[in-house]
Amino acid sequence: MTAKEEIQILRLGNSDLELFIKLVELFNEVFDEYHTIASKNHLVNLLQKSEFYVIVAIKNDIVIGGLTAYELQKYYSDKSELYLYDIAVKAAFHNQGVGKRLINYLKNTSIGVETIFVDAHSEDVQAVKFYESTFGPGEKVDHFTFDTISPKNS
Repeated sequence: MTAKEEIQILRLGNSDLELFIKLVELFNEVFDEYHTIASKNHLVNLLQKSEFYVIVAIKNDIVIGGLTAYELQKYYSDKSELYLYDIAVKAAFHNQGVGKRLINYLKNTSIGVETIFVDAHSEDVQAVKFYESTFGPGEKVDHFTFDTISPKNS
């Protein structure tokens, strides 16, 4: 395998807007949920936040996977925790260790982080199996959402 064929994992920074847009497009494709993409100004603001992580897997100059995570400051200790918000890998690269490499990169670059957690819908069997193989057994929780733009419970 040549260096060009290798998968590169990296955290995006302020100057990586186009790669971030490619990752959001990949999320839309993999999740089969075609959302709009936020404005470039908003995405740049996110990239500038040290507590926001965007990590991508690149092969042959193409984004083949990635994740986003938010660092949450705790008040019980000086450590923080990370909420893994989205992670996806193009179908052609499933079962090749790309997702685990992304998470390991996140673990190794998140200084001062005590815990990483992620939500998965129980019916998303593939995601649940992936997280169990990466993090270990999950715990059952109830998740509640309140939509502040058009409240369901008004």
